Amino acid sequence: MTARPTGFLVTGGTGTTGSRVTATLADRGLPVRAGSRTPAPGTRQVRFDWADPATHGPALSDVGAVYLVPPIGDADPARLMLPLLERARDAGVRRFVLLSSSAITEGDPGVGEVHRGLRQLAPEWAVLRPSWFMQNFVTPGHLHAESIRTTGEIVTATGQGRVAFVDAADIADVAVHALLDARPHNAAHVITGPEALSYREVAEAISTTSGRGVRHRPVSTAEFRARLTASGVPEDYARMLAAMDEGISRGTEDRVSPAVRGVTGRGARSFRDFACGHAGRWRAA
Repeated sequence: MTARPTGFLVTGGTGTTGSRVTATLADRGLPVRAGSRTPAPGTRQVRFDWADPATHGPALSDVGAVYLVPPIGDADPARLMLPLLERARDAGVRRFVLLSSSAITEGDPGVGEVHRGLRQLAPEWAVLRPSWFMQNFVTPGHLHAESIRTTGEIVTATGQGRVAFVDAADIADVAVHALLDARPHNAAHVITGPEALSYREVAEAISTTSGRGVRHRPVSTAEFRARLTASGVPEDYARMLAAMDEGISRGTEDRVSPAVRGVTGRGARSFRDFACGHAGRWRAA
């Protein structure tokens, strides 16, 4: 009898959640590969490129579970991801955990199509639908982090809408449980922080903890989309992101989910705690 594959593949393995998932699995002594288009020699990283099927087979060798991070900036990821799901399942992968978004439901264009395909194809699965990342305000290169650094502003088309921002570490902890729990989740988890905040309240928290004046500047959806494209975001992806901001202004993200506690047994990190932990970065900027 052929042994069941036991390894783990983390696509987007050097990214915000993928790096944390990889580190946790490695700390537990589990065989994990971090997929990357440019793997660093002498690490757990393996070459993996969604757009290059030649990299998929070697990355999936002896893998029993996969953490799926959609290709960044692609408004139509299903065309790349669904063939990989079928190939992985046929190669012996049983469990799949997909990173989606709280703004995307099953069957929606883009990652929503992957969500639907995963539920239909995978023997064991989970879909993570996190709210907006707290790390967006500190990660170099992110639009909000760069705007804070250069102008002391957070610019959005969200108006007074609120979001229950979530720490990427909490998302990664839910992902690890979904990969390792004896009983497959076979469910979609909306993952949020413990409170919904407007971007004005976020700016106030950053100002209070760092001592650096930061404000929220609301703009129209069209102006925000233009701002995204000017920063290098592809037009179709910028349109999608701007539409999400408009949805926030209408209250689509004004909700709090108990998923972090329900899956991990502990509460989600608050934005104020996150702000205190990163005050020095904003202060230095």
